[in-house]
Amino acid sequence: MRRLVNFRGILLFAFLLLVSARSAPAAEVVVLPLKGAVNPAMVELVQDVLAAAERDQAGLVLLEIDTPGGLLSSTRDIVEAIFQSRVPVAAYVAPSGAQCASAGTFIALACPVLAMAPGTNLGAAHPVMPFGKMDETMEKKAVNDAAAWIGSLAGRWGRNRIWAESAVRESAALDENGALSEGVIDLVAADRNDLLVKIDGRRVTLEDKAVVIRTTGAPVREIKPNLRQRVLQSVSDPTVVYILLLLGILGLLAEFSTPGIGFPGIVGSICLFLAFYGISVLPINIAGLALIFVAAGFFILEAYTPSFGVLGIGGIVALIFGSLLLVKPFSYVRIYYPAYLAAGLVFTGLVLLIATFAFRVYRKQVTTGKEGLVDEIGEARTDLDPKGTIYVHGEYWTARSESGPVRKGEAVRVVGMEGHILRVVKREEPPSDPA
Repeated sequence: MRRLVNFRGILLFAFLLLVSARSAPAAEVVVLPLKGAVNPAMVELVQDVLAAAERDQAGLVLLEIDTPGGLLSSTRDIVEAIFQSRVPVAAYVAPSGAQCASAGTFIALACPVLAMAPGTNLGAAHPVMPFGKMDETMEKKAVNDAAAWIGSLAGRWGRNRIWAESAVRESAALDENGALSEGVIDLVAADRNDLLVKIDGRRVTLEDKAVVIRTTGAPVREIKPNLRQRVLQSVSDPTVVYILLLLGILGLLAEFSTPGIGFPGIVGSICLFLAFYGISVLPINIAGLALIFVAAGFFILEAYTPSFGVLGIGGIVALIFGSLLLVKPFSYVRIYYPAYLAAGLVFTGLVLLIATFAFRVYRKQVTTGKEGLVDEIGEARTDLDPKGTIYVHGEYWTARSESGPVRKGEAVRVVGMEGHILRVVKREEPPSDPA
């Protein structure tokens, strides 16, 4: 009888524990949208969020991915952070119309849970070089390395390793239905709420420890990048990079054309540094970048050289081809050529304006200093016999007359300068040859 009572007590205790576990509120779900190119700014954001989620004992970190790809080095850093996270990480390709291409495919396959929204795609992960073109041997090494890595990522969570490698070797891509049928993803979810309902109770293994994901009734908090991260992410856009590059060239041209201003040079330098940061994470064609700088040189020479528009036309042609070739075709970035065209036309007009203004200033007669006083008309404020004081160009000067005595109040003409003494003649006298 006593054993029966003890057994009932144990059952009651277990039941109470089960009820309390069911009634306990689920831990917070942290949502981090990953939009745009994969670059060092995104690495920093992911690492910070995963560290904060672990510190705050969150129940899940949800990466909502919409990326055309990016740097392989940054991708490796993000994958490493996901593997080291003690909080389960789920990847969700969303919203509808989003893509998870190139580097994004590696990140998605590295997550213990992978889902896609309707109307999305995954794949096309063939590696490309940010600058130039790889030779055949280097390309083969890069492809084999990337294929082996993505295969290990897929195999880690029991996904289709063969297709993952084909995404690298053959740039294979799938929509959400194809990815589900091929065993590349775990599920398709209509939206975030649908996803959280479907993954509730899913068991994943983190560092040889089974973790059950609880999302029913869990509070959801979406992370927004800070100002610094938004700026760095924005300058990775090819259109922004192109505009920053043109602004940087304009600023330096304006500074060199009118030295002493300072402001155009400062702004131009900042724009160029930001553009070079963006260039470092984009698949840039060196020939296109060089053509843009060549175009700027042609525009300057056009203003200084009587070439009757030949250099100007050459600059326009160089700028057009440089803009078209700046970002490699068929790469992972979207190029908005209307914005390129508009920015290029404005750039051409401003460069010609700056160069023309600088040329006019260069050819303008000097009106300051020693040369600026020659042939100026002044007034004798004392008698000059031969030396005295005159007022010329808004200043008082010591002067020596070379045309005989000059009385106070008579007009004089400056014909030269010796040290700090002006050589003058009476106004009616022709000026002598300056020494």
